[in-house]
Amino acid sequence: MLENPPPCPKCSCEYTYEMNALVVCPECAHEWEPGDAGAEGGERVVKDAVGNVLRDGDSVVVVKALKVKGSPSGIKAGTKVRNIRLVDGVDGHDIDCKVDGFGAMQLKSSVVKKA
Repeated sequence: MLENPPPCPKCSCEYTYEMNALVVCPECAHEWEPGDAGAEGGERVVKDAVGNVLRDGDSVVVVKALKVKGSPSGIKAGTKVRNIRLVDGVDGHDIDCKVDGFGAMQLKSSVVKKA
């Protein structure tokens, strides 16, 4: 257990607390591991649905069917997406990519796994 948990790397809140193996910010709800390099201003760490670390240029597979606005059929589970780019997106969408048949879009890392 940490004696003085570090301040939040996102909002600089000093009132962080430890929950299991994570440190949690009560103001912005950001969670991170105390020794995580991505939490201390370094490179951000993005993990897929099963916990693999993702990097720019990786190929991923969609693990669940996704609805796409304006399309009669969505993206099916098992669809392979190549050459992803990690971004700071809106509402947790942290992968920028092109999906065959749908074009450019953003995905959440929680709905893909590394191929």
